[in-house]
Amino acid sequence: MLAQILLLLYRIVLGLLGLGVVVFVHELGHFIAARLMGIGVEAFSIGWGKPILKKKIGEVEYRLGMLPLGGYCKMKGVADYGTAEYQEAYDNAQHGKVIGEKGSFLAAHPFRRIVTLFAGPLFNFIFAVIVLSLIWGAGFEVTALGNRIVLASDIVPGTNPADKAGLETGDRIVEVRGQRTETSDAIRRALATRPEENLPILVERDGQILDFSVTPALDKETGAGILGIHFWIDPVIERVAEGSPAEAAGLQSGDRIIAVNGENLPHTLALHSILQQSPTSLEVEFVRGGTTLSTSLTPLYGEDGAASLGIGWQLVQYQNPRLNPLKALAKGAEESWQMLGSSVKGLTLLFRGVDLTKAVSGPIRITYLVGDIAAEGFARSFVAGLSSTANFLALISIAIGLMNLLPLPVFDGGMIILFCIEAVRGKAPHPRVVSAFQTVGVVLIAALMIFAVFGDINYLRNLRN
Repeated sequence: MLAQILLLLYRIVLGLLGLGVVVFVHELGHFIAARLMGIGVEAFSIGWGKPILKKKIGEVEYRLGMLPLGGYCKMKGVADYGTAEYQEAYDNAQHGKVIGEKGSFLAAHPFRRIVTLFAGPLFNFIFAVIVLSLIWGAGFEVTALGNRIVLASDIVPGTNPADKAGLETGDRIVEVRGQRTETSDAIRRALATRPEENLPILVERDGQILDFSVTPALDKETGAGILGIHFWIDPVIERVAEGSPAEAAGLQSGDRIIAVNGENLPHTLALHSILQQSPTSLEVEFVRGGTTLSTSLTPLYGEDGAASLGIGWQLVQYQNPRLNPLKALAKGAEESWQMLGSSVKGLTLLFRGVDLTKAVSGPIRITYLVGDIAAEGFARSFVAGLSSTANFLALISIAIGLMNLLPLPVFDGGMIILFCIEAVRGKAPHPRVVSAFQTVGVVLIAALMIFAVFGDINYLRNLRN
């Protein structure tokens, strides 16, 4: 129990640090742009909470907060927007122009304010490009599931899009819409944002390449496009947990299980089907060093009926070669653009009847996922931990940048809209209009956050179970 708590805390700390980096980059963009645009900055903090260190250099007080979670950029006069004093100044000013104190946010030309606000999301996008470019420049190894599939209907009877398209268990999906797909992640990404679209794919079957068309269904829980497939894992043991049923049965790393209770085991999902019947004992045949052996294994079952054997299966290793700086930069920019496109498409799917409590991740779930991916990567190797964490942080950075550009007043995008109107009209919108706009935005975001938090709680509860 203590080990599980420590592992959870380890993942949470890693997640908070990773998410903090992304938020810090966003605020750094605002800070640099404000300085370049002549807007005063009262304070710039690394981390939140009460400052444990602070030093004033010029007009800016630099702070180090107690909590290493991102940071903030406090611009001069930005808090005055929408206050009663601002409305009074607006009503008294000629042509509705409100000039704040020199060097303040509101005294700056609307264009300068727009640039300052846009810089935060822009830095998130630049961060993603730099991180992905560094990964491609260094070269990295990926541990993943391959592109060989198992039909979901083999496990749970039914008809899925993959069945309708004519796919078969054992097929390899090598291309989707002209894009090579060597791993399960590549296939998921290609399908995720295109539910209910007819997609051309190439499949390798018995050494031949065949053309198919598939139409992914919309998963109402996640908002993603799905085919009704699982991914093939050869039943080769990579690790055996200490004190587990598999260790008690004498199984070792490198063993290949070929049959369980007299049934052949071509892939690990076949074992899952056997375990669904909750057998009290498993007669396991396996190959070790060319010799076929057998043993008896007694599975453990949790309160939810899920079986635990203590086996970790061997996954596929993919080596991505090092690229020269220009090619790495081009690849990083290309992947960032694809992530941005997927994020935009993902937002549109939220309006197609999906379950928001499951499809929308809140801060709790995002923090856990960042930490979980980091922990699993570092468990394999330091390089694997860095590459997997960096990839996910790049995705989160793009998502945060995109979210902040939404035309809602609680985000940078909403304020940019207001300042664009001000630039065109030659005067700021009336404070009452701004207040109503902000109220609608706050209600929408609050509702979305309620869905997200409830979804996060259920997500963590399911993990615990």
